[in-house]
Amino acid sequence: MVREGCSSVLVTDFDGTLTQHDFYRLVLDELVPAGTPDYWSWYLAHKVTHFEALRLTFGSAPAGEAKLVDVARRLELQPGLDREVEALRNHGWDVVVASAGCGWYIERLLKEANVHVDVHANPGEIEDGRLMMRLPVDSPYFSQETGINKPQVVKDAIARFDRVAFAGDGLPDLAPALLVPAELRFARGLLAETLTERGEPFRRFGQWAEVARALCAL
Repeated sequence: MVREGCSSVLVTDFDGTLTQHDFYRLVLDELVPAGTPDYWSWYLAHKVTHFEALRLTFGSAPAGEAKLVDVARRLELQPGLDREVEALRNHGWDVVVASAGCGWYIERLLKEANVHVDVHANPGEIEDGRLMMRLPVDSPYFSQETGINKPQVVKDAIARFDRVAFAGDGLPDLAPALLVPAELRFARGLLAETLTERGEPFRRFGQWAEVARALCAL
């Protein structure tokens, strides 16, 4: 949805980008029982998709809703995010979240922070104390590999907005990041390392607020 007065859009990843930590990593480190298969290694060996690796990991942690909510709240969402988003909109920028993670915790955290943005993420709910993530088969951005096709989100934004920026931190963010101009490409973590190795220019950030303030200054 294009909001009134916004001719530009920032497409942003969530885990590790809008937050300091990654939900998958916290669940893996704190809640997954010993002896659980290493589903991420299965993904790296091309035995399962990126989506399946996350789905299997989340589903293997019978932690209960309260513990899962606690983990989500320890992701360290960008402080004052509602003010940063409002400032962006005042400068003509809308914000869209595109994530290969689960909407269950993303939407919860954004609601608690009083942030209202479009979110494209994998649906999920708590069943028998486990987070069960599902493929977003009804999404216009459906991907069998990651659930949400981030490059397609960016391509759609490019077709609709005058300017499109992208912010991310992981390997699934490489393809969408390369679709936008270097001056509107923001990276940290593994995405920043990969772009550096490839000789691709970008703008490095530590906290998401730096991205918002850089765009407001354009």
